Amino acid sequence: MCGIVGYIGHKQAAPILLDGLSKLEYRGYDSAGLAVRNGEEDTVVVKSVGKLVNLSNKTNNGKAILGSCGIGHTRWATHGEPTEVNAHPHVSGSYEHSGHGQVDSEVVGVHNGIIENFQEMKAKLIRKGYSFYSETDTEVLIKLVDYYYNKYKMGPIDAIAKTLVRVRGSFALEVMFKDYPGEIYVARKDSPMIIGVSDDEAYIASDVPAILKYTRDVYYIDNMEMAKITAGQVTFYNLDGDEIEKELTTVTFSAEAAEKGGFEHFMMKEIHEQPKVVSDTINKYIKDNKIDLTEVGITDEDIKNIDQIYIVACGSAWHVGMEAQYVIEEFTDVNVRCELASEFRYRKLKLDPNALVVVISQSGETADSLAALRMAKEKGLKTLAIVNVVGSSIAREADYVMYTLAGPEISVATTKAYSCQLICGYLLALKFAQVRETMEDPGKMDYYLEEIRSIPEKISKILEEKERLQWFSAKYANAQNIFFIGRGIDYAISLEGSLKMKEISYIHSEAYAAGELKHGTISLIEKGTLVIGVLTQSELYEKTVSNMVECKSRGAYLMGLTTYGRYDVEDQCDFTVYVPKVDEHFIGSLAIIPLQLLGYYTSVAKGLDVDKPRNLAKSVTVE
Repeated sequence: MCGIVGYIGHKQAAPILLDGLSKLEYRGYDSAGLAVRNGEEDTVVVKSVGKLVNLSNKTNNGKAILGSCGIGHTRWATHGEPTEVNAHPHVSGSYEHSGHGQVDSEVVGVHNGIIENFQEMKAKLIRKGYSFYSETDTEVLIKLVDYYYNKYKMGPIDAIAKTLVRVRGSFALEVMFKDYPGEIYVARKDSPMIIGVSDDEAYIASDVPAILKYTRDVYYIDNMEMAKITAGQVTFYNLDGDEIEKELTTVTFSAEAAEKGGFEHFMMKEIHEQPKVVSDTINKYIKDNKIDLTEVGITDEDIKNIDQIYIVACGSAWHVGMEAQYVIEEFTDVNVRCELASEFRYRKLKLDPNALVVVISQSGETADSLAALRMAKEKGLKTLAIVNVVGSSIAREADYVMYTLAGPEISVATTKAYSCQLICGYLLALKFAQVRETMEDPGKMDYYLEEIRSIPEKISKILEEKERLQWFSAKYANAQNIFFIGRGIDYAISLEGSLKMKEISYIHSEAYAAGELKHGTISLIEKGTLVIGVLTQSELYEKTVSNMVECKSRGAYLMGLTTYGRYDVEDQCDFTVYVPKVDEHFIGSLAIIPLQLLGYYTSVAKGLDVDKPRNLAKSVTVE
């Protein structure tokens, strides 16, 4: 959540900062601001509320602000309303004007995250003579840096270090000091931050897309580390102020991968990228017709010693875990529990010491998932991460890492990362079954792998027939309530389909285990209510159809989602969508595609901002 950018070099900074912030709009924000220095002159700070275009217009696309050293921020309001005064950057002195002009302050900075003890620190600073103009925890953080910088007459790194040990919470901190023109200082705990370099220039961002246009050579700064950044050079420090070495990493995907590529929205582009990225992920782990997890790092011996699996995730990643739970338990002798990370980390569970904790996260920075991972490691449990972002916090801290090859995912509503995570779940299930010799018919392994390899082509076939879904979405764009129902794997699919609908169309949508309808939910059915039944599991098909008929008798309009060949479903449903057949363990990879399209087209029909839905951010990096 929120976006941070920084630039130092020989070019005009403000246009580069605005360009970087535009690449981070998908993270969610409600205000934006820049701070730029021009040599020895005072820092110019400009802020605005609302869309980034307001800040761009205010600065003539950045051309009105001179200087080649600057920082920028898009804010998601936590402490204090979304106003110009509360917007970042914040300064260590007074800031009485409207948010456009020079400020004579020792320290200017921006911050992602939440400072939990900011009230305590604020009271301390007030006693020391500081006054505050905003309601934010970030202003407290900047003034705390200023306090230590001036009290102890120390350098920026030491002042920041003293600040870090006094605050509780999460932060990606980026500051400039009046006495150090041509330098930017950063620090990090739990909130993502990367630093890119290119010859005599340096770039700072909270996510890779912001700097891909300029460089693909990046450093990943770790927790409780700091850095001094000058033009083309980065020096890293630990909390003691000692210099440390960091390895430069090259980002493999191109700048074009983070562009729309002719599609109206990133979400539609990413839906259409699924055949390729799913294929890439499959080919990464299936080699010579065998599952190869060498890169993941987990050995056959490790797998044999596991007695329990906990899958921990948030949002769509949790839905992946729900589906993977069914598949793993079907193929193996291992008990699986799929837990919401925000609940798992606070539960007083008696964890099995021989358990494997599988953490699923697209960004690798999800706050609750990262905290759950650390809790598991503290308790001595082995951890495996399924992540999309190389070098992310979860990837670095897990014992084993299974990367998805989804490439940059910009739209807030995940599609291609979700699909790649599903593939990883399937392959883990099959690998466990093979190593533990639990598959009823070991000879079927080749069949299962061939079925998985068929998924990309079948996704392409579904995408070729999307016009019917566009028509249906326009018809039901004004729906007030939509219910998704299914059993087993179909229930897991329903959870994700419902989330896709609600998060980008703002229609109240819920997913229910079909067998639970008569335990209360069916009372919500009234004439015209849209009920979407997912019907891909042969053993559960008739039961779910019966549940749908009960809804129809109470006035519901029924949409059925099933595989080709089950044409009898049309006898009961008002509208039916078909997907190609694949082994039913893996059908979620196909059944989710129409539901992604349904959510997308409904949002478009309502004229909404598909890629940046209200109140949501791409990566939830705070609790």
